[in-house]
Parts: sequence; C-alpha cells; structure tokens
Amino acid sequence: MKLLTKYNRINVAVTVIIMLVTGIIYYYTISHILTNQIDKDLVLEENEVFSYVSKNHHLPDVYESNHQQIAFMKLGSGKVKRRFVDTVYHDLDEKDMEAGRALISSVNVSGQNYSILVTQSKVETEDLIQVVFLITIGVIVILLVVLLLLNRIILKSIWKPFYKVLSQLKGFSLADNASVNSTPSTIDEFTELDHAVTSMADRVKSDYQNLKVFTENASHELMTPISVINSKLDTLVQTDDFTDKQSKLLNDIYGTVTRLTRLNKSMLLLAKIENGLIQDIQQVNMREVLEDSIYQHEEMILQLGITLKTKLGNKLLNANRALMEILVNNLISNAIRHNYQAGSLSILLDAEKLSIINTGKHAFNFEQVLKRFQKSDGSEGIGLGLTLCKQICDKYGFKLQYQGDKDSHVFSVLF
Repeated sequence: MKLLTKYNRINVAVTVIIMLVTGIIYYYTISHILTNQIDKDLVLEENEVFSYVSKNHHLPDVYESNHQQIAFMKLGSGKVKRRFVDTVYHDLDEKDMEAGRALISSVNVSGQNYSILVTQSKVETEDLIQVVFLITIGVIVILLVVLLLLNRIILKSIWKPFYKVLSQLKGFSLADNASVNSTPSTIDEFTELDHAVTSMADRVKSDYQNLKVFTENASHELMTPISVINSKLDTLVQTDDFTDKQSKLLNDIYGTVTRLTRLNKSMLLLAKIENGLIQDIQQVNMREVLEDSIYQHEEMILQLGITLKTKLGNKLLNANRALMEILVNNLISNAIRHNYQAGSLSILLDAEKLSIINTGKHAFNFEQVLKRFQKSDGSEGIGLGLTLCKQICDKYGFKLQYQGDKDSHVFSVLF
C-alpha cells in the first residue's frame, strides 16, 4: 500500500470519527439550547397566570391554540411539584398528536389549589434542529471531500521530489554508466535524502570503476605469465625423457595451468558481460549451435557410455553466437561430467525453451551454485560455469531454471 493511500485512509477515518462525535455533541447542544428557550417561554406563561390570579383572584380562561395550551385542574390539600416534562399534545388543525414541552406548576386561588399545565409545541424547534443538523452534515461532507482533494493534490505535489529520486534509483545501472541527478526540493527531509542518494551513487560508481579496472588489468596481466608457463612447459617436455614421478608432476602442472587459463578466461568473459562490452548481435540458429556442441562432446559421451537422445527443433535468436556457444557448451559439459557411467542424456529444443536432462550423481542447491566459485560436491570445475550461464541468460532476458533430485537433473533455458 502506498504511503499516500494509507495516509488518506487514516486521515479520512479519523476525520469521520471526529466529525461524527462533533456532530452528535453539536446536535445535543443545539437541542438543549432550544429546549431552554422553550422553558423560558413556559415560565413567562406561568408568571402571567400568577399575575392574573393575583390581580383578579380567579383563574384565567383555559387557552388552546395550535402551538400552545394552558389547562387547570383542581387539587386537594397538597401542591404538585413544579417541573418541566417532554409530552405530546393534540394539534387542533391536523388532529394529530405532536411533540411538546410542558411546565407543571400550581397556584392557590381563594384557598383552593389548582395545578397549572402549560404546554408548548416542539415541532418548530425539532424542525429547526433537523435543518441545522442536515446543514452541519452537509458542511462536514463538503469539508471531507475538499480535504481529500486538497490532500491528493498537495501531497502529490509535495512528494514529487521523492518519486523523482525513486525513479532515478530504479533506472540506475552501473553497466550503463547512468548517473543520479540532484533533485532540488524545499523540504529539508527530501533535500537530505537527495544528497544522501547522489553521494551514495557517486561512491558506488567510483568503487565499481576501481573494481572493474582492477579485474580487467589483473586478468590481462595474468595472460602473460600463463603463456610463459605454458611455453616453458612445452620446451621442458621436449628436452629429455622423464621418470614416472617427473611425468606425473608435469601432468599435474599442466592440469593446474589449464585450469588457471580457463579461470582467467571465464573471469574476463564475466567482466565483459557485466560491463556490456559484448554488443555483437546476429541471428543465431540454436539447433546448429547444439549440434556443434554435441559433436565436440561426442568422445566424452562415448567414453562414459552415456545414452544420448535428442529432439531438436528450429529456434532462431538475436544474440552473440559466441555467448550462445558458451551457454550450450557449459550446460552440456556439466550434464556429462556429473552423469553416471552408462547414464542417459536428453537434449530437447523447441520454440519456447531448451531442456537438458541427465542422470546425475550429486544433488545440489541450485541457488547456491549460481554464485561465483561455488561448486557442487565432487565437482572438478572452477565454479564459474553456471554463473556464466546465468549472466548470459540475464543479458538476453532468458530464464535459467533447474529441477531435479539425487538421480535426475533438468536444466531449462526459457527464451
């Protein structure tokens, strides 16, 4: 959920609750004020009755109208308790019972006690309260709508620098040599965020460039001593006969140098892929690439007695042919090296994906072996084969998948 949405929801909920509570309090306050006004009118009528009795020594006539009624009733020796009550009265025009407010009191006329019932209509008061309440609710709704619109407009304007910085971070790429531009803002927090992001991006770019230069230089510099070692070994082998122990030592040296050469080439290739230095794109027939790779690995397949099954359809890709060859060779080489003696290998190609299925000796964690220099148990590789495959797939938007258990492994490249 976006911050603006969450803020609006909380703001609306709190505002509605506050407005409802305020509206209820306002309603009862207005009702109390108007009721008090009616009570004052009733007291005035009561005082007029007292004044009339005091002057004329008898009760005034019973009075009835649509909005007010005055009635008297003879009492015994006692008096009634003076009080205000909510009641109903009979409307003379509409012949209906309507809400009213009454004052019950008593008066003594020539030694006889009489109760006084003064009743006044509350219809107009309730209508007024209803109108006031509806106006209040209307104002609350209008204020709420205006508040929401203002929040949306103002907050979007305020958060523009943040979203601009976020957009630049999403598009930031070291390989593309992109930069994060400063985003000015009048808000201190956003200004501080902008300074932190631009500073971080500059440091990351500087560190990346230093690491890139170091990797490239180291790989290039390693090529010379490796070539010299290979040359010296070739010369040494041709000079004289060697004992079995010496031959074994030379074979070990040859194997180590060969592994070092492969490692150096793989590191150089990874650096080129990550830095976007391989831009040559052509139409590549994946069926031809697979057939060439199968032919190159044919001797290894025969030595291990592996049963090979192929089902190759036609698939054309716009990519670098050398990278496609490396991708295919690494996957097939892994499927052979990690296979059983007299195991099976199936290679399937269609328009959607390439699948390589092999029986295997070792179960492994796929996510783990994708990391650099991570190898499954018993592997004799350098730990960069699957890393290269993953980098090549990422470069062209392919998806490298793995499924398997301890006896069977399936690698798939989804185009």
